[in-house]
Amino acid sequence: MTVNERAARALKEILQKPGNDACADCGAADPEWASCSLGVFICLGCSGIHRNLPEIGKVKSVTLSRWEDSEVQFMAERGNKAMKAQYEVVVPVYYYKPTHKDCQALREQWIRAKYERKEFSTAGGKLPYEEGMREGMLMKRGRDNGQFFSRRFVLLEREGTLKYYAKQDAKMPKAVIKVDTINATFQPDKISNPNGLQITYLKENITRNIFLYHESSKEIVDWFNSIRYVQFHYLKVAFPGSSDAELKPKLTRNFLKEGYMEKTGPRQTEGFKRRWFTLDYRRLMYFKDPLDAFAKGEVYLGHRDLGYRVCTGLPTGTHCNGAWQHGITIVTPDRSFLFTCESESEQQDWISHFSSVIGTSMSPQEYSMEALFKHKY
Repeated sequence: MTVNERAARALKEILQKPGNDACADCGAADPEWASCSLGVFICLGCSGIHRNLPEIGKVKSVTLSRWEDSEVQFMAERGNKAMKAQYEVVVPVYYYKPTHKDCQALREQWIRAKYERKEFSTAGGKLPYEEGMREGMLMKRGRDNGQFFSRRFVLLEREGTLKYYAKQDAKMPKAVIKVDTINATFQPDKISNPNGLQITYLKENITRNIFLYHESSKEIVDWFNSIRYVQFHYLKVAFPGSSDAELKPKLTRNFLKEGYMEKTGPRQTEGFKRRWFTLDYRRLMYFKDPLDAFAKGEVYLGHRDLGYRVCTGLPTGTHCNGAWQHGITIVTPDRSFLFTCESESEQQDWISHFSSVIGTSMSPQEYSMEALFKHKY
């Protein structure tokens, strides 16, 4: 048996140990790369980030690279489980740990925070997201002209607000956003910037979007986690009896699904028009353009016991004059909403998400939100 064959067999056995079957950083299954300077197994995507880490960026393919016996032994003595116990000792509840589905900026800053800055290795220290106030300049997309301009943002824990100012020295904010209404999600493709962040919030019970970026991925990710920290602080006060596990899902979240569908109006005789749809858990919002500041309308998805359901196809007799023919009907207690999709696979994916939401039990806050939607629409 050659040295390489012996190393390959040993690495295969090491990969069978608990924790080594998923990427140490993003959780992707069956990692085929390893940081032989840290002793962790990682996926291809995370391996590229590790290569750029000074001093600890030694990466090898588990199957294609040549391994020394000492390196194999090093991996055997460490591994993902042991290294998580070292580098993830005190990851705060509010800190967003990205998955393999998240963007490069989030994954890179998580990896750098762990191994380069060692933010989570020792207890007791105050992290940069926990200052109580954050202030800085971010590029913000104009509501009407689509151009990005530098704007001053201020996040205040004591007020539970995020404010932005049209000019750096402006005294009055352009907007005051309550953190409990915020959802922040990274949207690099939609915003056409690798560090693009979308903030959705309620303004007088109407959904409002703002689109931001910063040239530094660390800066925009720090803002993101600072917002989550302030939200978590607010929730701890607002819901004193709730556990951390119960509060965590109430922080910023990725949208369940986004994409184009066609939609007809309430009389169901209007022409089907192409709209951009965003499913934010129970709220299905639709826009003329993905980067619109305001939703043209929203559909609330309550529980099936309240009369909500989703059906494949359109009601008999519906005149579908749109370009797409794969229909979806959402039935609510007040009316039905008719949509069409470009393909059957898109139709089935939307239906799967709608069915999952409608089949999930509602919280008291969601019952209140449903009543508000009935009043609005």
